[in-house]
Amino acid sequence: MHGYELIATIAGGFTAAMVFGYITQRIGLSPLVGYLLAGLLVGPHTPGFTADAGLAEQLAEIGVILLMFGVGLQFHFDELLAVKRVAVPGAVAQSLVATVLGAVVAHSFGWSWSAAIVLGLALSVASTVVLVRVLSDNRDLHTPTGHIAVGWLVVEDLFTVIVLVVLPALFGASAGSGSALALALGLTAVKVVGLVAFTAFVGNRAIPWLLDRVAETRSRELFTLAVLSIALGIAVTSAEVFGVSMALGAFLAGMVVGRSEYSLRAASEALPMRDAFAVLFFVSAGMLLDPAHLIEAPLLVAATLAVVLIGKPLAALIVVLLLRHPVRVALAVAVALAQIGEFSFILAALGRDLGVLPPEAMPTVVAVAIVSIILNPPLYRAMHVVERWASERPRLWRLLNAWARKPGDAHGGVSPAPASHRAVIIGYGPTGRTLTRLLSDNGLRPTVIELNMDTVRRLRDDGFGSIYGDASHRDVLTAAGVHESRVLIVTADVPNIKEVIRLARELNPKLRVLARTAHLRDVDGLHSAGANEVFSGEGEVALALTEAILQRLGATAEQMDRERVRVHDELFGA
Repeated sequence: MHGYELIATIAGGFTAAMVFGYITQRIGLSPLVGYLLAGLLVGPHTPGFTADAGLAEQLAEIGVILLMFGVGLQFHFDELLAVKRVAVPGAVAQSLVATVLGAVVAHSFGWSWSAAIVLGLALSVASTVVLVRVLSDNRDLHTPTGHIAVGWLVVEDLFTVIVLVVLPALFGASAGSGSALALALGLTAVKVVGLVAFTAFVGNRAIPWLLDRVAETRSRELFTLAVLSIALGIAVTSAEVFGVSMALGAFLAGMVVGRSEYSLRAASEALPMRDAFAVLFFVSAGMLLDPAHLIEAPLLVAATLAVVLIGKPLAALIVVLLLRHPVRVALAVAVALAQIGEFSFILAALGRDLGVLPPEAMPTVVAVAIVSIILNPPLYRAMHVVERWASERPRLWRLLNAWARKPGDAHGGVSPAPASHRAVIIGYGPTGRTLTRLLSDNGLRPTVIELNMDTVRRLRDDGFGSIYGDASHRDVLTAAGVHESRVLIVTADVPNIKEVIRLARELNPKLRVLARTAHLRDVDGLHSAGANEVFSGEGEVALALTEAILQRLGATAEQMDRERVRVHDELFGA
């Protein structure tokens, strides 16, 4: 019966998440809202089908591990250093303000200070998923605003990792008072240092060797299994051997893989598994929302929501303005951070498991998350309306921006990408090699996408841009610069070439796409997918043979040209 309950929980959770995620996506909300509402639907507090909360929570543990692995995988110190002058002090100040405000609110409702502080910590962390989605939808992700907001989140993610390590030492079974607490914290620090040293050793030696061997097989399944094994293996080792949280181990595993040459492929191929389990994580969080709690404690929910929607963004706004950034950047960063999500659930669940948070804490956090995620996109769009209104009043706009730095320094050292012609080539066989040299000789900057790591390394040694990964993944195309390129040339026999062209067109509608295919029957389909020009191996061979035969028969140049055009129209269409 246990097996049936497991399958029923997964099927019910996924189905409800798919339906509600689709609905919320269609009406312009984040799918996270749909996943949380799906959890409410299949949870114990609503009639109808009820999923097994215990099994859902166990599956959600895998989602937490993979979420933290993804954070580590995408954590780059250079991104943080580029905006360190605003991201570091801003994130620290805002986190402190949100923690204090949340703690004061909770304590005023009769919670202990320990529980109040843990709730405040949970409210201080914004959702990476929501923030990136909002910035992308408003085309601000690759702007100074996006750079600052993402750097801000990197600091918050680090803050979350530290809290996940410290909370068990403070409130776990071994926690005491005075010297016992100091001993527990010291022992935890020693264990963390040991885990970091172990992960660094494994990361510098074993993991690159393992991924090299697996990549040589050219098997996508084996590569995905290898990455998942690394993530889950180091997470379990961190708990069983070093006695620290699996979340920390997963984060360190992600950092190790992220430093390797396989980081992009790991993100594009292995992390879809993260997305699937993350859905169950949000569903399991939604199952904890009791609608009756909203009726029993509306003031608690409203006050907590005010911390997220007013306290947090106001603190961010003041910090960014004090650091002399333009009003537009300050407003955008503040509004983008006015929400909570996945890491708030992780911290709240840890506080609950440690016996610190009262039963009403988790429903409160889930309710606040749902409302803040729903309101965040329209609030961000409204910020643009306010900005346009203010900018139409020159005196007011000059007054608001009088304190800001010069535009060239407004984003803390991040310089815009140079405007230059770029081209992306998929595949580095004989055709790709010839075109790379041709484009480079004529002033274009080619970037090659390849699945052979030796080729990628050789291209980098020769000074060419190269990306290791599968071009059918959006992240790989983005990393190659398709969104700012002039042309995409597909020279390799890509099995899912139509999906590649479709994704490239979504990233850059003005992109010129040249594609190669082996068979003439695929030409029309590639044109329909968005290719501007398609070259078929069968067709080119037929044209070459036609020309050779006409030469042998003694045809004139005019006859050869006329016959070549006729054959070309027959093969490829007029």
